[in-house]
Amino acid sequence: MTNPTPCYHCALPVPAGSRFSAIVLGEPRQFCCPGCQAVAEAIVAGQLESYYQHRSEASTNPDALPVQLVDELALYDRADVQQPFVRHEGELAETTLLIEGISCAACGWLIEKHLRRLPAVAEARLNLSNHRLLVQWADSQLPLSALLSELRQIGYGAHPYQADRAAEHLAGENRTALRQLGVAGLLWFQAMMATMATWPEFNIDLSPQMHTILRWVALFLTTPIVFYSCKPFFRGAARDLRTRHLTMDVSVSLAIGGAYIAGIWTAISGSGELYFDAVGMFALFLLSGRYLERRARERTAAATAQLVNLLPASCLRLDAQGRGERILLNELSVGDRVLIHPGAVMPADGRILDGQSSIDESLLTGEYLPHPRGMGDAVTAGTLNVEGPLTVEVLALGQDTRLSAIVRLLERAQAEKPRLAEMADRAAQWFLLISLIAAAAIGLLWWQLDASRAFWIVLAMLVATCPCALSLATPTALTAATGSLHRLGLLLTRGHVLEGLNQIDTVIFDKTGTLTEGRLVLRAIRVLGHLNADQCLALAAALEHRSEHPIARAFGRPPEAAEQVINHPGLGLEGVVGDHQLRIGEAHFVCALSGCPVPATPENSGQWLLLGDLQGPLGWFALDDRLRSDAPALLAACKARGWKTLLLSGDRSPMVASVAAELGIDEARGGLRPDDKLKVLQALHAEGRKVLMLGDGVNDVPVLAAADISVAMGSATDLAKTSADAVLLCNRLDALVQALHLARRTRRVIIENLLWAGLYNGLMLPFAALGWITPVWAAIGMSLSSLTVVLNALRLTRVKALPEPMPSATDTRPATA
Repeated sequence: MTNPTPCYHCALPVPAGSRFSAIVLGEPRQFCCPGCQAVAEAIVAGQLESYYQHRSEASTNPDALPVQLVDELALYDRADVQQPFVRHEGELAETTLLIEGISCAACGWLIEKHLRRLPAVAEARLNLSNHRLLVQWADSQLPLSALLSELRQIGYGAHPYQADRAAEHLAGENRTALRQLGVAGLLWFQAMMATMATWPEFNIDLSPQMHTILRWVALFLTTPIVFYSCKPFFRGAARDLRTRHLTMDVSVSLAIGGAYIAGIWTAISGSGELYFDAVGMFALFLLSGRYLERRARERTAAATAQLVNLLPASCLRLDAQGRGERILLNELSVGDRVLIHPGAVMPADGRILDGQSSIDESLLTGEYLPHPRGMGDAVTAGTLNVEGPLTVEVLALGQDTRLSAIVRLLERAQAEKPRLAEMADRAAQWFLLISLIAAAAIGLLWWQLDASRAFWIVLAMLVATCPCALSLATPTALTAATGSLHRLGLLLTRGHVLEGLNQIDTVIFDKTGTLTEGRLVLRAIRVLGHLNADQCLALAAALEHRSEHPIARAFGRPPEAAEQVINHPGLGLEGVVGDHQLRIGEAHFVCALSGCPVPATPENSGQWLLLGDLQGPLGWFALDDRLRSDAPALLAACKARGWKTLLLSGDRSPMVASVAAELGIDEARGGLRPDDKLKVLQALHAEGRKVLMLGDGVNDVPVLAAADISVAMGSATDLAKTSADAVLLCNRLDALVQALHLARRTRRVIIENLLWAGLYNGLMLPFAALGWITPVWAAIGMSLSSLTVVLNALRLTRVKALPEPMPSATDTRPATA
């Protein structure tokens, strides 16, 4: 009996007589059902056939899994490794796995069906919304590593899911705050209707019994708002009183508590005014502002945790005899030797003992080009080994690594409050202190003059001076401006941008990915031999096509393939194309093939690669990072404002100086590390300058966080975007000029709101103290003040969208000579 043909997509048996087939990778493939056929056809139509090439290496045979991956999966069979994420109930184990590569519901069906047919698996349920797989299985029959291998065989990577505790805690607080906000909004609307029905204006033929019922209904609806939604205010007020540090929590708690107690007295006695609608209104407005602040803090904490998680979970340690052993990262010690295969991440800071390769440091430096490294060179934790295997001696671990130093720089920069924020905090404390002292003094005075009015006058003062409009002044303007700025392509993440834009006098630019597009293009070809430019390009493309180096993308698709290609890390490539034995790369390396002298480099700008064969050099290829077409307009706008401009880059090439000269930038420095950039910023601050930073990449994070105002490109890393004060989502530099103009308008609106709120509170305080304003009118005035603030902020929604960008006039075809 012959074995049934496996389905090319899911590897399950194809039923006899099945007619489901499709052309994949140039050959007809058989499928078990129309679902797998449809998924395969969609993958082919989306030009993603390489998925099957990579998957097939592991899916057709478990033994085809790379040895490094098998060793790493075997670590999950250790009891100490499983302890944090595997739970045991009798003979069954249970864990949650995070699945990679899921694209549609068919993937979920495939994963669940494949695992459930394994005898040791009792249950497998996949949540398609978050890609988490819950598995219950008999681990005595099927090790966890084998379970993960089964998922690899059908093309899906799986990792134990362990939520970061800090991020999970913040997410829990965020959910609680959202529930409190929802309860306040829902119950306030109901309590307001019940309260308004008791007003004389609406009280038409209302019986005394119904009047009593409505008062108690309003009390019943308001009580959850006070004891659940307003819990953070009372808790904060108690903390502030213990530490003798006044914040708005004290005033808010007194106003809400006083209005609630007064409402209870009215509900019981039947005399006086109900203030339950004011309680709900206070809670709703104030909780809305605090929820916006909480979401911003949540994003920042998640981004910082993501940077720490760049390190691998395990590494390959070498013993005295040179044999490798896969260990967890926390088992590594200083002085150990580790073997770093191509494609692996450096687990620690160290020094290369053996081997040559190129190291991709883009996560730390922002530069996309890998740098050649050899014996004796230093390597950094979190960087990627691109080409050859390396033996590295561990010199620093954990908190002593350069990666951890960047995290500490980020946390320190974020902890520093701007001067305006400190001044605002002090002013708020004085305002609250004066309001509370005035309310207490006026209350004692009225107690002597007319004890029956003392409580209501004090309550009116607390309500009138409640900083509701003050709390809405910034959040409402930011909310309105966020939508408008989003249409222009700029996303604000912090409010102090709007305060400090008028004070900026210096701009720092990053180069790669900011002023340039962050990808290499072929600029010129200089022919040296008997072949023309097109022939040289075809030979070079054939060699580079076999390389994963970013330089290879600049040469495009080759007309024919190269054979016997050998990668010489840091030097170039060698191979055979037709009857040509070729080399491309560093000039001395290429000329060593023929023994000819090295020709002179045509120019000193860009990056030049030499192509040669056994007869001698054939031609130069100039590679360059293309300048953004809208960069000159941004620099012109900066010059028009009188701003000083600096270019700080981690790139060591002459490109830094040439870009600065082309754009007219005042000062340019290359080859800078993150701490070097931060020192430059600190020196500018020492001169009294206000600095705007525009950049991307993790290397810009400390400067983005410490600058007075920072803007990250939309193509930047997630950490750079969350550390910046604003994100240029559209990646159009010309949008930044108009967006900054709108940001200044937003700042003016915030100032207007704050002035109005302060003027209102200042005027209402003496009127309430004289007894001219009752608590009801104080609540109405507070509502009108808040409405004025909101309407003023809505003016920011009237903006004109930017016109569509014009096509770039830059000619990207290589020049020939």
